[in-house]
Amino acid sequence: MNLWKKITRSNFFIKLKSWEYWPFGIIHFPAIIYWLWLSLRSRSLVFFSASNPGIPMGGMFGESKYDVLKKIPDQYVPKTILISIPVSASEVQAKISASGMDLPVIFKPDLGERGFMVKKITTGQDIEDYLLQIKIVFLIQEWIQLPLEYGVLYIKFPGQEKGKVTSVVAKEMLSIIGNGKSTLQELIFQYDRAKLQWEKLKCTYHDRLESIIPFGEKVELVSIGNHALGTKFINANHLINDRLSNTFDAISSHIAGFYFGRFDLRCASLEDLYEGKIKIMELNGCGAEPAHIYDSDFPLREALAALVIHWSNIFKIASANKKQGVDYVSHKEALAFYRKFKAAIK
Repeated sequence: MNLWKKITRSNFFIKLKSWEYWPFGIIHFPAIIYWLWLSLRSRSLVFFSASNPGIPMGGMFGESKYDVLKKIPDQYVPKTILISIPVSASEVQAKISASGMDLPVIFKPDLGERGFMVKKITTGQDIEDYLLQIKIVFLIQEWIQLPLEYGVLYIKFPGQEKGKVTSVVAKEMLSIIGNGKSTLQELIFQYDRAKLQWEKLKCTYHDRLESIIPFGEKVELVSIGNHALGTKFINANHLINDRLSNTFDAISSHIAGFYFGRFDLRCASLEDLYEGKIKIMELNGCGAEPAHIYDSDFPLREALAALVIHWSNIFKIASANKKQGVDYVSHKEALAFYRKFKAAIK
């Protein structure tokens, strides 16, 4: 490989040429400036805490995933159990069986973000390995084998009868397709998105890296729909219509104190999405982003504009709730909450 190819195939260059991989602070810098302006207007750096009165800090950080899921009607939520630590592998396996679940399942921290410690667990050894790493309370969630995964951002302004869906992202799991000639490792290095996940993939697939993948065979490398884990985000805003908004109006009406957030879900078909025949793995509050902007073809300028609108909506909702008697969390409380959250995910 010549020098130029080494440079252009380096992880640094791959990230440089695609803004979706840029550091959070660079992408969000204009939105951070706007947040500061909104904070001055509201006289609170944490005005967003009033955006969802039913979720601690409005769902910006540190909320219990389990507590939020419990607010959603059971018909929409996979089987989910909360596990305190310390706990043994045998105890975990017993709890999985008692809940009516079978392997594979999903393990994830009750407090977490950006795919932190989210794992698909398929064997008893996976359970033991996870318990060696996890230091905080975590969830065991039923593995939903429905083919389509979406993130649906919904907003409703206080006092209004109807809300609306403002963003839909479709998620394509990190996969490679065999050509009958290349090894799994070679195929990973040929695909930029997979190459960026090499450090994790080489451990997960250590026993298959030298295997030739048959022509046309699809290998799903990561089964978790998270951008930080290599999932491809696809702008699906063309799916937004009144029918979709009405469906999420109906679902959201059952969630006390909820006005703004993203439903991360799976479904069997587009028709099922519109009909509300879905399974919601997570509901993220005001800390959720309009994830369609991370489509690799989405223009950076439009993404920045979407983030400004995103913060404007949070401000409007929080301000309206404030007028109705919802207080902003104090700065002292917010700092304590943030420190507790950061300590938990170290």
